[in-house]
Amino acid sequence: MPSGLNIVAIGGGTGLSTLLRGLKRFVDGDGPWSVGALGAIVTVTDEGGSSGVLRKEFGMLPPGDIRNCIVALAEEEQLLSQLFSYRFDTDSALKGHSLGNLLLTAMTDITGSFDNAVLAASEVLAIAGEIYPSTLADVRLRATLEDGSALVGEVAISGSVIGETPHQTARHARITHLAIEPADVEPTAGALAALAMADLIIIGPGSLYTSVLPNLVIQPLAEALRNAKALRVYVCNVMTQPNETDGYAAEDHLRAIVEHAGLVVDVMVMNGSRPTDTILANYAAMNQYPVQFDVEAIRTLGVTPFFGDIIAEDNYVRHDPDALAQTIFRLYDSYGRTLERMRKDA
Repeated sequence: MPSGLNIVAIGGGTGLSTLLRGLKRFVDGDGPWSVGALGAIVTVTDEGGSSGVLRKEFGMLPPGDIRNCIVALAEEEQLLSQLFSYRFDTDSALKGHSLGNLLLTAMTDITGSFDNAVLAASEVLAIAGEIYPSTLADVRLRATLEDGSALVGEVAISGSVIGETPHQTARHARITHLAIEPADVEPTAGALAALAMADLIIIGPGSLYTSVLPNLVIQPLAEALRNAKALRVYVCNVMTQPNETDGYAAEDHLRAIVEHAGLVVDVMVMNGSRPTDTILANYAAMNQYPVQFDVEAIRTLGVTPFFGDIIAEDNYVRHDPDALAQTIFRLYDSYGRTLERMRKDA
């Protein structure tokens, strides 16, 4: 494919921006792994922090995850990241807001809509891809819990405690179902068009119930994924996440996706290396553990497991952008090329 692969990534939070950071290095490249078009479909259900305040005060979609994707795809990423991530700490109305969020707020007012603001910001910064909000509707998440109760809103579901330490959470029962309100919202036309043209669709990595599934519970988007001709890949999280995936194995993550959106995954990427004992001890103190897996259970769900050394360690375990991108391209060499040949034969 001399023009390169058409790739679409779906998610939110830091996971999506990490993936985009690795993939952008291959956009318009001349090597065997060349990306002709790169798109990102981003969740718009964030209600915490600066994004939540701007959403409430200006009646706009939350800009935080979009901002992170713009930074990840920008050519001058290091400088832009410092600029867009700069937060005002003065005792004023700007306190806690990032400059990037404020820029997208201003551009929404200037251009007349959030999607136009994203497009304008992307053009000005000459980013290496296209960014699509999953929907332009004002939506909220509703999670039904195992004890029969319900939680409304991303902050309540994730258990985030506003104003406290980053990893402090308010505990709740296990999530059994996630819905979006209103239920009949439409995805953006750009997102649907990108999925129809994709050769490779990547779901995740990211928080299962607040970054990944919020996109997949938009019914027309899930239908487009089920009908897509692309190779569909899910990148599973490395560690469990309190309140969202306590005790989840890899097949539990996958089963939740299938239950909410149908079979929208062909291959599942999992980490094949073990974090250090020191890092694991730090995570255990926060009630987080490596995601275990049962290969046969994954295959029973109709999905092929694929392993790669995809993490980097500092104080925490993170997906490594370059290692994750290379693993995905190796995966495509193994499975996507076969899919191409099958289409040609058909």
